[in-house]
Amino acid sequence: MSKHLLIEIGLEEMPARFVTQSMNQLGEKTAAFLKDRTIEFSEVKTYSTPRRLAVIVKDVAESQADVNEEAKGPAKKIALTEDGEWSKAAAGFARGQGMSTDDIYFKEIKGIEYAHVKKFVEGQETALLLTELKDVILSMTFGKNMRWGSNDIRYVRPIKWIAALFGQEVVSFEAAGVQTGNTTSGHRFLGGQAVIIEADEYVSTLKEQFVIADPDERRRMIVTGLEELEKQNGWTIPVDESLLEEVNNLVEYPTALSGSYNEEFLDLPEEVLITSMKEHQRYFPVRSAEGVLLPHFVTVRNGNSHAIEKVARGNEKVLRARLADADFFYKEDQKTPISDSLEKLERIVYHEKIGTLSEKVGRIRRVTNRLAKQFGVSADVKKQADRAAEICKFDLVTQMVYEFPELQGVMGEKYARQKGEKEEVAVAINEHYMPRSADDHVPATAAGALVSLADKLDTIVSCFAVGIIPTGSQDPYALRRQAAGIVQTMMEHNWNVALSDVLTAAIEEVKADGVGDKGAEALQDELTAFFALRVKHILQEKGIRYDLIDAVLSKTGTLSDMQETANVLMSQKDEQGFKVTMEALSRVVNISKKADGPLRVDPALFENEQEKDLYDELKKLEGEWNQSGTTAKSRYDLLASLQPAIERYFEHTMVMTEDEALKQNRLAVMQNLARFILDFAEVPAVLVK
Repeated sequence: MSKHLLIEIGLEEMPARFVTQSMNQLGEKTAAFLKDRTIEFSEVKTYSTPRRLAVIVKDVAESQADVNEEAKGPAKKIALTEDGEWSKAAAGFARGQGMSTDDIYFKEIKGIEYAHVKKFVEGQETALLLTELKDVILSMTFGKNMRWGSNDIRYVRPIKWIAALFGQEVVSFEAAGVQTGNTTSGHRFLGGQAVIIEADEYVSTLKEQFVIADPDERRRMIVTGLEELEKQNGWTIPVDESLLEEVNNLVEYPTALSGSYNEEFLDLPEEVLITSMKEHQRYFPVRSAEGVLLPHFVTVRNGNSHAIEKVARGNEKVLRARLADADFFYKEDQKTPISDSLEKLERIVYHEKIGTLSEKVGRIRRVTNRLAKQFGVSADVKKQADRAAEICKFDLVTQMVYEFPELQGVMGEKYARQKGEKEEVAVAINEHYMPRSADDHVPATAAGALVSLADKLDTIVSCFAVGIIPTGSQDPYALRRQAAGIVQTMMEHNWNVALSDVLTAAIEEVKADGVGDKGAEALQDELTAFFALRVKHILQEKGIRYDLIDAVLSKTGTLSDMQETANVLMSQKDEQGFKVTMEALSRVVNISKKADGPLRVDPALFENEQEKDLYDELKKLEGEWNQSGTTAKSRYDLLASLQPAIERYFEHTMVMTEDEALKQNRLAVMQNLARFILDFAEVPAVLVK
């Protein structure tokens, strides 16, 4: 026999960003609870609204299954004394299993006999075990917690009620001072308290109280409402998935409605309008069929359609005030010259140990010019990047960005264009914040990419210099994301400069400003290890196998070269001949490590044709390795072509011979050949089957 199990945690309204992950966590923890206690069930279904987290487990067995267990004890030589009697260890083992020594038998495992007993464990009734669900509720973790009343518990929000039913029976326990029951609370304004007769009626009971507990059903209702408004008005309502997820977790009974704002506000930059609607009010912007932004918006009410017109007017009033402010800020900002904004940066402290924003901009400009020289960009790009770096942060002191921080860079581009800056400079100001997130693009222009790298490098290096280093989940300055942005930008722009040289440029400028007490060498070591993890993560996301990543991370070349080499190894790993090639090259590298220092090859000491042949191949390799147009694939092919000569060499040549002169000469050949192999990749790290 089986029954359905319901657990509902009633809470004060949770932040929308925590709802889905908390719902999933409750489902996972409940399933694990039942599995740990060998209680069978068929399905776990999770539910959530801003005021509740719930789980229904279908077809939960009414008792644990009876189990015939075999318990393993001490080895036979420990279980028996020299006289063949049971030892204290054997007696203790049997007693611990609720058995006697008469029940012990021996069973061989990997050539050793161990004492065993078989015992019957009768399954307990599930209802008796479910009271321990209190531990599931109290073990949940959240991004942010709070305490309330005299409770010691920290939770996402105060717990107001707990419904716990196994079939029709209440599972009785207390958590955070709240006793379980069979009642739930409906919509805060449209519903009331309701009794849940049995677990299977949970969803329908709440629906009668104007609560849609299934988040997927709420989402469908919202999307349907948007589609109906589109059809009625001939609109296009682009659905931002992150906004849809947030709105879905803000309401219990969704009803879509539309409103309008004055057309004169369409003179504002589109980004300002959309940010005001989406980020601040959780409204969906409206466009025409041609994609033109219209003076309308769509929002989702937490309730039914009663007096919907009044709700629309209220939302219009709120948005109108916000857009009026934005319009004022926009017009005022245009009156301020860029030079005045740059002066204000001198009075804003970026970080007490790092300096002002103006000092940071100075370093960004110097690093930008150093990178431009390293990357060999044109004089025009260098000039554009220099000016963009000089004014890249001026919009941070504008009224618009103060009110809408999400628009930093975006407004910088628009204001720079209005104030007569060149188009490339204006675009670079916006691009230097890119990529803003994990799924954002890198800067498209060379000037934007240079300033982006310089800004992110300065932030990371200066933070490391003063001891602000990410640990665990703590990364308040988003240094990991910025480092990933640097790696992605350099890879995509394919700049032929090693990451170590780029870091050196930033480190020297940070140290020139006297930021932090760490030495340049210590900073270089810390940052190299930090960036190696970012490169590894990015290559993993691109589908590169972990051992191949380890093989290319040792390279001292450019990031694009690392990526290209990793791609070549991935493309070859399943090809015929890859295994023998890697084994041959690895053998050379491993033997070369036995050399005490740099050695010179003396061809006069060769004793057989195989030595001469391999040396000839080595000389040929030296001539072709750095030829113009050489790619990672061509270098792989060059190394792979050596495999037959390497194998013949080892078949006829003993490298570690007793003759010291011959041994050193042969190690010299291995050393010179290994130099090219390791320049390609740390081949011994590659796993072959």
